[in-house]
Amino acid sequence: MKRKLLSVILAAAMVTAMLAGCGSKEAEAPAAAEGETEAPAQAEGETEAPAESAGGEGGLVGVAMPTKDLQRWNQDGSNMKAELEAAGYTVDLQYASNDNATMVSQIETMITNGCKVLVIASIDGDALGTVLAQAKEANIPVIAYDRLLMNSDAVTYYATFDNYMVGQKQGEYIVQALDLENAEGPFNMEIFTGDPGDNNANFFYGGAMDVLNPYIESGKLVIQSGQKEFAEVATANWATETAQSRMDAILASYYADGTELDVVLCSNDSTALGVTNALEAAYTGEWPVITGQDCDVANVKNMIAGKQSMSIFKDTRTLASQVVKMVDSIMKGEEAEVNDTETYDNGAIVVPSYLCEPVFADVNNYKELLVDSGYYTEADLQ
Repeated sequence: MKRKLLSVILAAAMVTAMLAGCGSKEAEAPAAAEGETEAPAQAEGETEAPAESAGGEGGLVGVAMPTKDLQRWNQDGSNMKAELEAAGYTVDLQYASNDNATMVSQIETMITNGCKVLVIASIDGDALGTVLAQAKEANIPVIAYDRLLMNSDAVTYYATFDNYMVGQKQGEYIVQALDLENAEGPFNMEIFTGDPGDNNANFFYGGAMDVLNPYIESGKLVIQSGQKEFAEVATANWATETAQSRMDAILASYYADGTELDVVLCSNDSTALGVTNALEAAYTGEWPVITGQDCDVANVKNMIAGKQSMSIFKDTRTLASQVVKMVDSIMKGEEAEVNDTETYDNGAIVVPSYLCEPVFADVNNYKELLVDSGYYTEADLQ
C-alpha cells in the first residue's frame, strides 16, 4: 500500500512514553466533554470580581484564557480552576474571546482585586507588555501558560509541553506512515500551521519541518501549491473556517485534475478539521495522511472513522498539575521546579520553563491514552 498506519508496536511504545511524562494522573478529574465548560458565570469577555470558593485560604489566583471557541481552552481552564481550588486557592478564571484588549482589561482587574499569582495563556504573546509591567510593579509573579509571553521581563515561569517535540512527532509520524525511508515516491504534501501571533506555532512548524525538509529537498515530498514558508501556511486564530477556505482553494487549483494528495501536515486539530471538511466536500482521491494536535472530540471521532491519522495528546490535567505546583512554590517563597533554562528566550529574558512530554494518539492506541486514562469516556467518542 502507498501509505500505512504506524505499527502497533510503536503505538504501544508511545503509550509507555506517555506514562513517563510529567505529573501524576491518578487523582485528576476527567476533562469536560465537548461543549461542556467550567466557565465563570459571566459571559465570555466580561470581567467581574471572582466569587469566593470553598477553601480559598491560599490566596487569589488569576487565570486568563484566550477563548472558549476551541475545546482545548475550555478543558485547560476547567482543569486549572479545579486543581487550584482543590489546593486551597480562590480562582478568578476569565476568557477573553480572542480579543487582546479584553484580556488586558481582565488582567488589570485581577491585579486590582489583589491576585497573588497570574497564570496567562495569551492570545498574542506580544500584546500584553503594558499590563505585565503593571503586574511586575505590583510584585505579582506571572506564569505563562502553554503560550510564551514575549518581550517582557515580567514573566516568572513558563509551563508548557515540549512544543518543538510536538512538531517532531508529527513529522516522524509522516515519515513512517508514508515509509519515506524506503518508498519510491514522490508524495504530494500540503502544510497548515497556526496563528502567527502564537509563538508555539513556530515551534510546531520548526520541529516538523526539521524532520521533513530532507525529503522535500530530495524531491520525495512535493508541495504542489508551493506554499511552504511559515507566513504562507499560518492560520489566523487557528480557525477551522480559515483552514477550510485555504484548503478549498488549494484543492481547486492543484488537485482538481485528479492529482493525488498524500499527506497534510496540520499543526493542530482545529486546522485539521478544516482540512478534513474541505476534502470531504471536494476531493475524490485516496484519503491522505492528516496530522493534528490536542485530541479534540471531533478529531478523535475522525481518527476512529479513518479521516484523521493521528493527533498529539497533551494531557491538560498534567499541565494544570504542574502549574499548581509552581503556584505552591511561589506562595511558599521557593523556586519552582523547572527543566529548561535555555530554550525559551522571549526577547527580553530567557524564561525558566517546565516542559511536559507530548505523545501521539492514533487508531491503535487512543483507547489506552484517552479512555482508559479517564480523559474521555467511550460515550464521548460515539
